[in-house]
Amino acid sequence: MAGGGDVKRRIKSVENTRQITRTMELVATSKLKRATDRVRSARPYADALHEIVSGLYSPALSDQYPILRRPDEVKRAAVLLLTANRGLCGGFNSNLIKQALRLMDDLRARGIETELHVAGKKGVAYFRFRGEPMLSERIDISDHPTVEDAESLVGPIRDRFENGEIDAVYLVSSKFRSAMSTPPHTRELLPIEGDPDASSADSYILSPSADMLLERILPAYIRNAVYTALVENAAAEQGSRRTAMKSATDNAGDVLEHLTRTYNRARQAQITQEIAEIVGGSIALE
Repeated sequence: MAGGGDVKRRIKSVENTRQITRTMELVATSKLKRATDRVRSARPYADALHEIVSGLYSPALSDQYPILRRPDEVKRAAVLLLTANRGLCGGFNSNLIKQALRLMDDLRARGIETELHVAGKKGVAYFRFRGEPMLSERIDISDHPTVEDAESLVGPIRDRFENGEIDAVYLVSSKFRSAMSTPPHTRELLPIEGDPDASSADSYILSPSADMLLERILPAYIRNAVYTALVENAAAEQGSRRTAMKSATDNAGDVLEHLTRTYNRARQAQITQEIAEIVGGSIALE
């Protein structure tokens, strides 16, 4: 059994660790509330844009708008992966990385050449260590992303799709359902798919014309899809961090309880030994 002094030092160390994890849990809880509010604000606009684009989409417009083109064969695809800049959030980053790896393996198995774009220090660090080439790396996006961040991420990729350099664009990010449920999610951003159940542009009298509306809305649609993913990713990160830190705090409490019992037993054994020595010495003097 470890000595009382050693156990006491371990108790102090675990108490300090628990204080840190508890603080991080509280900070994540505060950030999660603000991030969740941003998710709730972004989703209605994203849903409305999707409905509009689905309704206005027409295959005949693909000749006029390169962003609407649908290649007969996908030869090269871009994968945009969103991760966090920090760790201590459970399996959040590793799950996203695994999702991206599975997607790239599947694309390559189908004979499709892939290019990788990564946002987030954890994803960038992993693929650098693995030696996987990245066409773009971003580590400057905070946990309070903006529309400008989204445009700077997806704008060059969207331009390359319009120029015919790539034939598909996939987005890998977390789907925020709740603080306890943030599964990795893959979305095909490009080519744009029309909704067969939506009414076509020909069903409406539009002013300005459908062509003009598409010219303005299509870039915004792609940009907003990435912005919404960034917002959901930020909320998912804080939810995962809060869950991980709560688990760490609870585990530290269990360890403290065990160490306290161990210390008490060690102290009790020491006292018993001292009493026995006193009694033994007293008997010897008699």
